Amino acid sequence: MPPRCVTGWQPVTDDQIEAIYDLVKYGPTSMNQQPLRIVLVRSAEARERLVEHLSEGNRKKATASPLVAVLAADNEFHEELPTQFPHLPQAKGLFAERAVRERSAKLNALLQAGYFIIGVRAAGLAAGPMTGFDADGIDKEFFSDGGHSVLAVVNIGRPGENAWFTRSPRLAYAQVVTTV
Repeated sequence: MPPRCVTGWQPVTDDQIEAIYDLVKYGPTSMNQQPLRIVLVRSAEARERLVEHLSEGNRKKATASPLVAVLAADNEFHEELPTQFPHLPQAKGLFAERAVRERSAKLNALLQAGYFIIGVRAAGLAAGPMTGFDADGIDKEFFSDGGHSVLAVVNIGRPGENAWFTRSPRLAYAQVVTTV
């Protein structure tokens, strides 16, 4: 499948998304934090609630997509550390300060978001990540507990016919990699 953003879609099932999660759940995070939380937006009512917080250019894409995933960082991930990182009993206490937790949650959830997007692609589906949105609005709408921070909104589906834009250029290796 060409690695580009999709403009036409076919449906995707919950079983496919569960298989993607099973594929990527072992991607490493610092201290096995696993702060990524995913909200799958399928219903028309939930889609309307989401779309109102997207930038104008992203609204049509999210409306047309068969599935939209809201990816967020769980800023209270440290509550799970006693079971997820049991060989360091004091791990939870290392994240007692909210600011420290939020920084770590964001970094590690972004790692997991990358794994998730690669997993979507490995499953033969396309992923269209978007960052044009009102983060505070989405947090309030979908994470009213105040313990989560939205990172990205991702359209997911099987590409339909004539779904691809022309591929955009990429930086060359020498522009990205430096050896010291």
